[in-house]
Amino acid sequence: MEHSIMVVAALIGAGLAIGLAAVGASIGNGLVTSKFIEGLTRQPEAKNVLFINTLISVGLIEAVPIIAAVIAIVLLYANPLIK
Repeated sequence: MEHSIMVVAALIGAGLAIGLAAVGASIGNGLVTSKFIEGLTRQPEAKNVLFINTLISVGLIEAVPIIAAVIAIVLLYANPLIK
């Protein structure tokens, strides 16, 4: 009985980790992209600097779901509480 409860808890935790990370990353990407477009319309001559900063920011934001996926995999397959 305890084993099945731990497996269900690990599955729910992994799903929440990946789901919330994906939602947070999509919100962050949307905000960064909207600010990029806003900055581009205000100062078109700063396009290259804004574009580079946007790419760096989006890359860092996209690292969050990847880390969450690794944590979810650890929860599912390398959980020391499930024997």
